[in-house]
Amino acid sequence: MNNEDDFVIFKTNPKVENISFYWKDDDGRILRSVDNLKKKVEREDKYLKFAMNGGMFTKNNFPKGLYIEDFKILNKIDTLSGEGNFYLNPNGIFYLTKNNDAELIETKKFKHDSSIKYATQSGPMLLINDEINPIFEKDSKNLNIRNGVGILKNGNVVFVMSKNEVNFYNFASIFKELGCTKALYLDGFVSRTYYPEGNWIQKDGDFGVMIGITESKK
Repeated sequence: MNNEDDFVIFKTNPKVENISFYWKDDDGRILRSVDNLKKKVEREDKYLKFAMNGGMFTKNNFPKGLYIEDFKILNKIDTLSGEGNFYLNPNGIFYLTKNNDAELIETKKFKHDSSIKYATQSGPMLLINDEINPIFEKDSKNLNIRNGVGILKNGNVVFVMSKNEVNFYNFASIFKELGCTKALYLDGFVSRTYYPEGNWIQKDGDFGVMIGITESKK
């Protein structure tokens, strides 16, 4: 697989760029689509540089599992077991602190503290301690569009979405090739990515949480 041809890849330094998690607009309506997110940030005199759906959701576009936004817990952690990708082990949490450190941790090892500004829960973990999750099979026929997030050794964040259907093993392999030490699956066929500088613009979608990177308009 050729990274550029087969995947949308966006690397960012959370200390320098403004990563935020979004769910609702200022009137309390769920944003749902990238287009609505774009309009929201533009009303705030910001430019949407990148956006991606940020984890699984239940009916009514409600976050599945833990969701923290601006230090507030808007949905509680899910440590149950069940069916579907979310419950494949280990489940994980991607979060950002008030110092703009990005972290990715297995759900069972997560400890909440007041420094966590944003958090989203999903599953399964794609990479654990530099290694591909051992539950994945190389020749699995479970193919889907997939998106996820990884963390590099230097603390930078990598967002990836497959342009074509891919199995979990091959999707996890991309994060490993990019140098990530850990990575988390966010979602599947519903996934959308907005990255104009990378010539990839999808403004639709019907999500719960979204992750956006914004710049102030000059």
